[in-house]
Amino acid sequence: MTTTTTHETILAVWRIEQPRLITSLARLLRDVPLAEDLTQEALIAALERWPASGIPERPGAWLMTTAKRRALDHLRRRRMLAQKHAMIVRDMEQEEQIMPDLDTPLDDDIGDEMLRLIFTACHPLISREARVALTLRMICGLTTGEIARAFLVPETTIAQRILRAKKTLSGSGLAYETPHGEELAHRLGSVFEVVYLIFNAGYTAAGGNSWIRIELCEDALRLGRVLTSVAPNEPEAHALLALMELNASRNRARTDAAGNPILLLEQDRRRWDRLQIRRGLKALVKVKALGGASGIYALQAAIVACHARATTAEETDWRQIADLYTVLEGLMPSPIVTLNRAVAVSMVDGPKAALDIVEGLSAEPALQRYHLLPSVRGDLLFKLGRFDDARRAFEAAADLAENEKERVFLERRAGEAAGAAKNQ
Repeated sequence: MTTTTTHETILAVWRIEQPRLITSLARLLRDVPLAEDLTQEALIAALERWPASGIPERPGAWLMTTAKRRALDHLRRRRMLAQKHAMIVRDMEQEEQIMPDLDTPLDDDIGDEMLRLIFTACHPLISREARVALTLRMICGLTTGEIARAFLVPETTIAQRILRAKKTLSGSGLAYETPHGEELAHRLGSVFEVVYLIFNAGYTAAGGNSWIRIELCEDALRLGRVLTSVAPNEPEAHALLALMELNASRNRARTDAAGNPILLLEQDRRRWDRLQIRRGLKALVKVKALGGASGIYALQAAIVACHARATTAEETDWRQIADLYTVLEGLMPSPIVTLNRAVAVSMVDGPKAALDIVEGLSAEPALQRYHLLPSVRGDLLFKLGRFDDARRAFEAAADLAENEKERVFLERRAGEAAGAAKNQ
């Protein structure tokens, strides 16, 4: 295995194991920023040692063992000035005595601990934007660049938000816990947002060579199910779960054998997970019973439900989808929501009507680096027979795409438009 291949393998393992490392260390240390710093040290150790020694049989256990030992060393160096630290060190020393060998499987039940970490990071003392950015960094292992693209803001802005959040956590002594009662209610909105962003980070990977990161989708779904038990009477908890279940039901049909994207209208709906669809629709029924059908996640789930109920692409109720997007746009004004509404309008009123909406978004500062704007524009231009314009739009979208599979897909669309232009 070459050094480059080894580094790629290490980073792939890291993306999977990072949440486990941070949640375990945060539980032991009662210090979230310190836990993240020590997991980064474990990664550096792996990058230094594994190219020479080879990938361990259980790389996650190796990283966990290394991170915990560094945590213990760190606390020893601080000489346990506080009683809290003395207690933590005793706990960790006892754990080290029975610490499993590197080949021993780790405890894999991290759902509640991950949620506790998210609740901690979503404390009201931290700004909404910083909460979400910090959690995406810790839970998803996303880079500041990937998070910046998700928020459509400069990378330096995200870096500053993460730094401020970590300083607040370090300096305020915030408890590492799942809050209850009124305190829980105050944090739920941010927690919902974070969990859905975790899901989206897996549903369409911002970068890399994979179109879907299934492990992140599964983590988000597990957290969503836990949230419905933590807040059983909160309709948006059930709505969020419905939204994720219905979207995830299409995952098997979203790529071909080589991992290349397949557009929604071209997917084999027989591969959609009918059990997951039933779970999603059942959650939507619960939302309605709780009086939350007009919530932000409920409206998005209702849109995805229109696709889930259609056994063929032709049966899709695009008029209802367009109407739901109009309502959502009123509640949550966003150029991305408008762009999605334009896609629905194209199916109802034709590509020209949709193109007028898309052209109106061309000056939006937040969309200047958003590859889906020229991608949607290219598709509408192609349908209108403006193939040269479509080619240029697809090329622009490919230049902006960070995901390799998506970039190749958009380049293929550009080639199709170029071929169509020659045959005009």
